[in-house]
Amino acid sequence: MQYTRVSPRQAPPDKDPRVYADLQELIRLQFKAKGFSYLPRQPVHSVLYGRHASRLRGRGLNFEELRNYLPGDDIRNVDWKASARSNRPQVRVYTEERDRPVWLLVDQRLSMFFGSRNRLKSVTAAEAAAVSAWRVLGMGDRVGAIVFNDSDIVQIKPQRSRNQVMSILGEVVRQNHALHAGADITPGPAIFNSVLRRLLRLLGHDALVVLITDTNGADDHTARLVTRINQHNDVILLLVYDAMEQGLPEAGRLVTSDGSGQLEVDSGRGGLRKAYAGQFDDRLLELQALSRKQAIPLLPISTEFPVLDQVREQLGRHTARRF
Repeated sequence: MQYTRVSPRQAPPDKDPRVYADLQELIRLQFKAKGFSYLPRQPVHSVLYGRHASRLRGRGLNFEELRNYLPGDDIRNVDWKASARSNRPQVRVYTEERDRPVWLLVDQRLSMFFGSRNRLKSVTAAEAAAVSAWRVLGMGDRVGAIVFNDSDIVQIKPQRSRNQVMSILGEVVRQNHALHAGADITPGPAIFNSVLRRLLRLLGHDALVVLITDTNGADDHTARLVTRINQHNDVILLLVYDAMEQGLPEAGRLVTSDGSGQLEVDSGRGGLRKAYAGQFDDRLLELQALSRKQAIPLLPISTEFPVLDQVREQLGRHTARRF
């Protein structure tokens, strides 16, 4: 599939914050990004509760050394093979990992350049990425990202630093501002799977992956890729959607576009509206089935309401809490 590269110089002069993400606003979100956690320490009523034995994977343990057994050592840490070789009890010493890598996958494709309530999906995704990045950093974990549009995939390695968050937000804004109706962009739904394949090559184990996307282009192969990622890591899906995707308003003749062409439809036809709504419902049912089967939390994020409020509510935290 051929893609047309989108240059940031194509960004339009209109910087309405409902249409284009504002970097300064994304930075200011660091002071509000509290009261939730994607990582362990979730309450029982959190959507993350129940992952694996009880909750999301916690911080892991790094092997440090073998040493002689001392009174009070946990017998479960005895290395029996090493003890047999040395003829003396040996224990394995571990240190707890200080942090955990978190990967944010941030969708800025042309399919995200849509919205009928409050803001576009692309702006909603940018805000979700900012809230997530600041929160992860605030909890002392490393945060990285893969930011992608219809042609470009930009990888930012997880680090525990404010500069790294700024790099992520800068790339999100760069790609966000390249979106506009007049841009020469070829929609690239297949790039979604390319992003997941790249992530698989980068991941080790016990990372947390936060997908921030409208899942445009997802297919059976997508489900297999997500399942593979989820085998040794944790995945959370923030499904960005707009109310108009749930149901077509009865507003007479409407002109729609997918970025490559235009189509005029008569929204007054009941059958058309039913079929339109059914497409969204079918997609949501498929995602819910994958969520249940793989224990992947699914958090629908609407363009209509503040992102942070929705994240807090769906994670089971209705009031802010300091850690």
